[in-house]
Amino acid sequence: MKILIIRFSSTGDIVLTTPVIRCIKTQIDQAEVHVATKKEYAFLMEENPYIIKTHILDKTLKSLITELKKEKFDLVIDLHKNLRTALIKLRLDIRSRTFDKLNFQKWLLTAFKINVLPNQHIVDRYMQSVESFGVKMDNLGLDYFIPDRDHVEIDWLPEAFQNGYVAVVIGGQFATKKLPKDRLIELCDRINKPVILLGGKEEEQMGREIEEFFKPKNDQFTEGLKALGKQTIVFNTCGKFNFNQSASLIKQSRWVFTHDTGLMHVAAAFKKEIYSIWGNTIPEFGMYPYRTKFVIFEKKDLKCRPCSKIGFEKCPKGHFKCMNEVKFDFYLPD
Repeated sequence: MKILIIRFSSTGDIVLTTPVIRCIKTQIDQAEVHVATKKEYAFLMEENPYIIKTHILDKTLKSLITELKKEKFDLVIDLHKNLRTALIKLRLDIRSRTFDKLNFQKWLLTAFKINVLPNQHIVDRYMQSVESFGVKMDNLGLDYFIPDRDHVEIDWLPEAFQNGYVAVVIGGQFATKKLPKDRLIELCDRINKPVILLGGKEEEQMGREIEEFFKPKNDQFTEGLKALGKQTIVFNTCGKFNFNQSASLIKQSRWVFTHDTGLMHVAAAFKKEIYSIWGNTIPEFGMYPYRTKFVIFEKKDLKCRPCSKIGFEKCPKGHFKCMNEVKFDFYLPD
């Protein structure tokens, strides 16, 4: 059976589709799995052994549809569900199954704080779209495959980080899903171990400032920190590594602290112990760490939260209490 799975974006959402891809390939006889996605996310499919071919939405939807029609698929699994995917299904005119985004239920929750969402992870809801074909969840969790060229060797890191470190993901697609700099400094101080900061170009300056904050200023200062038992040192990798290389650093870390972002799901794929920090979004949307040990940090008693299912560039209320008042209550053993 020749099957097309559609998920155009974004990074975390695509990582969350990997159990569906794997289960289809391993449970349907002679399944030939193809995936359609945007050009900027194609690298996520590159090393996946369960995918035979990736089709790219690059220039126009028309050119993608022309390419897909030539493949003569037997089935389309639509895990994106928007106007473009509806047009693809219409033009291909074959059997299809479509994931329900539950947008109305999410709107009720963000607009009126009425929660009628199912108590179910989005991965398990993805799987519902293929249950009628006898495909069942295999309980292996998420997949993430790093190309050999992007593997980061431990001895490439500063010596102080070669015996273990904590990964702290300071990036995120929207500002309201990210801790402010002073809260990140507080978090790193609370971790009290070697910390590697992960993020993109957008976080490079903030990462540099956090790294600078924890650099010893003079011998007396350093001795004072030692007397207080302070052990936080920071290595800023924001903007220095690509996504796969950041994933490699996640894979080799001892613990991961992260916002609600793509690298959180990568950490879940590697079965890391995750400390997950939530701002304007909430775990009840069904995108918390999947099948791994995790702790949630959130400000639960805010009437304005959640204010969006995705995020904003600034707090709509102006106070940003969801991140400014979240408490970090944890202990990391030696």
